[in-house]
Amino acid sequence: MGTGQYPGQCINNEAEYRVLLFGLEKCREFGRGKIKVHLESERIVKQIRGEYRGKHPNLKTPFKKTMQKLSDFSPFSIIIQVRYEKNSRADFLANQAIVDHFNN
Repeated sequence: MGTGQYPGQCINNEAEYRVLLFGLEKCREFGRGKIKVHLESERIVKQIRGEYRGKHPNLKTPFKKTMQKLSDFSPFSIIIQVRYEKNSRADFLANQAIVDHFNN
């Protein structure tokens, strides 16, 4: 999934996992060094840190895949920094991808 691609119909945290997995794949192309992940979803950050156990069935597989991909990086850190209200450009691009998907 690249910039402007529609992630498909899913819950918001599932979409964020899909984007995170895409980003980790891109990072891996540059090597396996230290990375710092900035996310909007507090739930996902807490799941990855082990502070929250994900119970939603749609999030179990993406969580496992994410943890596998994160193990390629040493060390990694993950923080909640990109708050929705400060992420208007990403929100605009996401909405544009949805509009483009349904207009094609």
